[in-house]
Amino acid sequence: MTAPTRRRFQSDEHSKRVTSANLSGRAATAPTTPVAAAAAPPHRRVYDRSIVEGPLGPAVWKIAWPTMLTNIVGGLQGIVDHVLVGHLVGFRGNAAIGVSWQIMLVVIIFVSSIFTGMSVLVARFAGAGEKDKVDRTVYQAFLTAVVMSLGIMAPIGYFTAPWLLDLVNAAPGVKTEALPFLRVMFLFSTGMLIFYMLSGALRSAGDARTPMLLGIALTLLNLVLNVILISGWGPIPRFGTVGSAMGTAIASGLVAIYSLVKLWRGDWVVAFPRGRGFGPDWNIIGSLFRFGLPAGVQGVAMNVGGVILLGFIGSLAQSAEAQAAFAVSYTQLFSLITWTSVGLMGAAAAIAGQNLGAGHPDRADRAVHIAARFGLAAAALVGICFFFLPRALLGIFGMTEPVVVQIGVQLLRVLSVSGLLIAVALTYTGGLQGTGDTKSPLYISIVSQIVVPLGICFVVQRTGTLDPIDIWLAILAGHATRCALSVIRFRQGKWRTIAVDIDQTRRA
Repeated sequence: MTAPTRRRFQSDEHSKRVTSANLSGRAATAPTTPVAAAAAPPHRRVYDRSIVEGPLGPAVWKIAWPTMLTNIVGGLQGIVDHVLVGHLVGFRGNAAIGVSWQIMLVVIIFVSSIFTGMSVLVARFAGAGEKDKVDRTVYQAFLTAVVMSLGIMAPIGYFTAPWLLDLVNAAPGVKTEALPFLRVMFLFSTGMLIFYMLSGALRSAGDARTPMLLGIALTLLNLVLNVILISGWGPIPRFGTVGSAMGTAIASGLVAIYSLVKLWRGDWVVAFPRGRGFGPDWNIIGSLFRFGLPAGVQGVAMNVGGVILLGFIGSLAQSAEAQAAFAVSYTQLFSLITWTSVGLMGAAAAIAGQNLGAGHPDRADRAVHIAARFGLAAAALVGICFFFLPRALLGIFGMTEPVVVQIGVQLLRVLSVSGLLIAVALTYTGGLQGTGDTKSPLYISIVSQIVVPLGICFVVQRTGTLDPIDIWLAILAGHATRCALSVIRFRQGKWRTIAVDIDQTRRA
């Protein structure tokens, strides 16, 4: 199973500053190092210069629509998983998937914070035409991701899974379904991380179609495997909820192997560098973490807030019903909004980063505003469906229990407004992160995803009775805060003077 909201870790951090004049001069020459020119195969594609030279509206759309389509297809596959599990296992199976992913995202987003540093570095170097630096960055990000997946996520995630489920107050029936699902996802996370890494690298280099094709192939393969493994087919037994995790692990592993072959052959706009050895480059790895960790901490803060929020939901009188409504309404149906918003967030980050690398900060500014308008329009269309057709949407997932439906309808109607706010917030977050300002989104996330919503829930719980609607309104207040602070910070324009160079430590 894949969830579009998991793509929110495509962002980066820069800590050094240079003048716009220096950036302009660097972009004008668009240097390509002799090593890169010699190593690149003759059939390898070049960077798309229309991103830094052509009309901005089409440039934003060129990067955004493939990502949006990938998210839509991937999200539909996730919805199918929930539908199958909902009908075969019941609402506890849906709750188990939602709870498990909320837990896993806290870990996977932190581990993949290296992709944050990678994405903005790739965008900046691609905008300046420095192919060798792009390829070196991509390879070191891949190397670090594999080590962290196999050395950290797999062993620690497997043994701490029961404790993590207790932490979010998972009901006994939900925990029974969630534990094997969560363990499989932790053990076999490498393929998924490689896919996320490669998608971010290609988009940041200006190629959004290749990750779209890979994403569609991954989703279709995942869908076929999940239908077989969840419900059973021929000699293959019915695995139920854990079958969804097994399908994801197999599909992402196969796509990762194919992608590594392509990277080695140099068939894409990014590739593994030749002639530099295969060991770690600690200067680049240090840069990845230095630029990416603020965004990684931001992702952890957001998802820790989500886990604690699940704890509040688990404390309700009808916790299993509320967790099921949250898993379907927020994790799945709200993704109808985040599919487009995350795509536009990636487009805003890539285009802003490339234009800043090419010495065009005004183009970067305008691109983010255009992306925000696209996101607002898409969120409004989906929000209308949430508000007027909530029961029909819940019915698709087999949600027929009166209490679950009542709680889900409340949440969807709140999310119809919340979606407008988060769509705008995500695009401006992409603009900040793509240009290297990842510290500001970190602080904004702490305030908007932890302090505001959890503070509201805590106060209501201590002063009265906490009901589901109180939690849903707390989510709305958090999204409103994030939107306002993100727009204000971007308009201050301090991102215009940020720059990075992976060789600056070596020169010193």
